[in-house]
Amino acid sequence: MNPAALTRAVFAAAERAISRRNPEIVVTETDVVLERPRQREHGDWATNVAMRFAKRVGANPRELAEDIASELRASEGIAKAEVAGPGFINIVLDTAAAGELARTIVEAGASYGFSDALADKVINLEFVSANPTGPIHIGGTRWAAAGDALARVLQTQGATVTREYYFNDHGAQIDRFARSLVAAHRGEAAPEDGYGGQYIHDIAAQVRQQYEGDLDLLDDAALQEVFRSSGVALMFDEIKQDLADFGVEFDLFFHEHEVQANGDVERAIDRLRELGHIFEHEGAIWLRTTDFGDDKDRVIIRSNGAPAYFSGDLAYYLNKRERGFNQCIIMLGADHHGYVGRMMAMCAAFGDTPGDNLQLLIGQMVNLVQEGKPVRMSKRAGTIVTMQDLVDAVGVDAARYALERSSADTPLDIDLELLQKRSNENPVFYVQYAHARTCAVARNAAASGVDRSEFDASLLDHETESALLGALADYPRILAAAATLREPHRVARHIEEIAGHYHRWYDARRVIPQGDDEVTAVHRTRLWLNDAVRTVIASALDKLGVNAPERM
Repeated sequence: MNPAALTRAVFAAAERAISRRNPEIVVTETDVVLERPRQREHGDWATNVAMRFAKRVGANPRELAEDIASELRASEGIAKAEVAGPGFINIVLDTAAAGELARTIVEAGASYGFSDALADKVINLEFVSANPTGPIHIGGTRWAAAGDALARVLQTQGATVTREYYFNDHGAQIDRFARSLVAAHRGEAAPEDGYGGQYIHDIAAQVRQQYEGDLDLLDDAALQEVFRSSGVALMFDEIKQDLADFGVEFDLFFHEHEVQANGDVERAIDRLRELGHIFEHEGAIWLRTTDFGDDKDRVIIRSNGAPAYFSGDLAYYLNKRERGFNQCIIMLGADHHGYVGRMMAMCAAFGDTPGDNLQLLIGQMVNLVQEGKPVRMSKRAGTIVTMQDLVDAVGVDAARYALERSSADTPLDIDLELLQKRSNENPVFYVQYAHARTCAVARNAAASGVDRSEFDASLLDHETESALLGALADYPRILAAAATLREPHRVARHIEEIAGHYHRWYDARRVIPQGDDEVTAVHRTRLWLNDAVRTVIASALDKLGVNAPERM
């Protein structure tokens, strides 16, 4: 019995028990929430459905829970249903019902755990969006990993997701970048507010090679424009290549100048003016964001007629909504906490719902540690640790997994020595080795004549099998929670749990007969379980953008 079947059984039992007390109360399957008990001895699953409806039907929660449990005890595949605490129902499946999940998973394949719960969500997921003034630093690398994993997880629940990179190719930072390139071209020191590092000299050299003509004939303004336009393009090409090498492909690179050039700013102001949220003061145009919880009102157009930075945010958000996205998720760096209030106020000013139509995720800092000491800077970038530094040190799989297995809103220290170890201490090795082991078992089973020609779920009766099946059964819930809560790290943590259960099962039970023993139904049935584990680990690693090796 898989979780979906059990949910239906609990729903039917609850509906009957509640209807006897009050036939007018409507119960749906979404009212039934199943959870894994923290203590294994409490059962396979638990539900609080009685506690949710007791007050509405005027019943004591434990009494209603006992009525529902009594109905469940008569259900096929349920060995026990007992009331605990204030009204929880702990459920124990019989061995055959629990074991049937192995076949369910193998037959479902990579789609096991998928649902259409978010099928009505058309999501614009904006992440990384680093200015093209240098290589992607380690903070942006964290968002590259976490953002891509979140997109994959959201898609398992039926959401339509567009990965978008907001390409800021104008402004003061770009000007400083161009001046830094010109200084490198001239053999001068970088400007005090500019950028250093070998990459600046490399790009300056590439601009010289590309330019058809004599750069020495250009005046300062023309020279800076050459290095600005060509340098930004070269830097951004490098950023895109680094992302692709990291396994992150964006659906759209959106250029900042588009919202300035196509009238989006003016249309956003007009829309907000129609809604009554625009006012003018001392020659400037303002948005009254304090009406929506912001700490102060925000300038949109300065008194000199120049657009304020916030004007681009208004235009870009409106642009996204008009492109048909009903949820806009933006992943921002650790220094953007002060940004949240004004953005949510903007969302509300447009008549949208903050936290639904617009969601902001704030990431925290990442530190690299080697030999017990922080890794301070990149030889190439000069002042920062880059994506390429991390990949060069541990590889793409270890880098992505290390960045994805912790909640992105907490600071993270990455131990480079640990990620290079081929041992159980290294979490990515631990999980990948579990997958490789399932593949080795399958190969050896085929060589020994063990196939999946029969399946008897009742033979999966060992305690390690019960624990392993329980973890596999929980995978759909974990996927759904990771998508709903925007926390892909839950997937990584869960497959580490599955890997642990699998390694213990491998030590306790054999798929391949020993010596001259005959192949029996128990060997074939265990192969189903082995392959179910392989299916789930491979699927989960894919959601994290990490390879599932067949040999290690």
